Amino acid sequence: MADPSGGFCGCCFSFIFTLGLTALSMWLSLRTSNPKCTIHSFYLPALNRTLNDTKNTTLFVALRLKNTNSDKGVYYDAVNLTFRLLPNATSMPVATSAVPRFYQGRKKTATKKVIVGPQEGLNWTAVSSGVHPNGSVSFRVDLATAVRFKIIFWKTKRHRLNVGADVLVNDSGAKVSEKDIKLSAAPDHHLIGFFSGQVGVLSNFLVLILLKFL
Repeated sequence: MADPSGGFCGCCFSFIFTLGLTALSMWLSLRTSNPKCTIHSFYLPALNRTLNDTKNTTLFVALRLKNTNSDKGVYYDAVNLTFRLLPNATSMPVATSAVPRFYQGRKKTATKKVIVGPQEGLNWTAVSSGVHPNGSVSFRVDLATAVRFKIIFWKTKRHRLNVGADVLVNDSGAKVSEKDIKLSAAPDHHLIGFFSGQVGVLSNFLVLILLKFL
């Protein structure tokens, strides 16, 4: 005679397994990845010694913002950029600028051009004083904004995005690195703790269900 409890336990296990997969799928669908931000180009004509023209004291920057989410759009608040001279990265900015807010579709990359001249507040006196004898100068570029993610028909709350990078400019007035310079930040321990807590809650929930049916 077959033991009916065996079939019952099998059904319980199948139910719990299916519930776990559903919860995991929901968690993955709600999980978001912040945009990847890089500096594609960085150019100051007045620092280009081959031109021998110090009158064009304008900074030209091309910023690239990539949405790596395959199923979520991104709403950007104004993207604020701050430029400082190294080695004192906490000094007064030599320039600031902002990219107006915009929307970015799934898996899209946006290139935003930033032009900062004396009329826009570029402190050329400070920049020129930071040039080394070999014609190079080092900048610290910081980006600050907030993003909301579009998931189907609703938007998430705002997530702060603060990243930055050092940019070395040569005597041609351009960044030394031929590759895009990645803007990055230290790990957000608050978010790490949040996701760890969510996984813990999910695990405890599944254990309680299992104990209930055993």
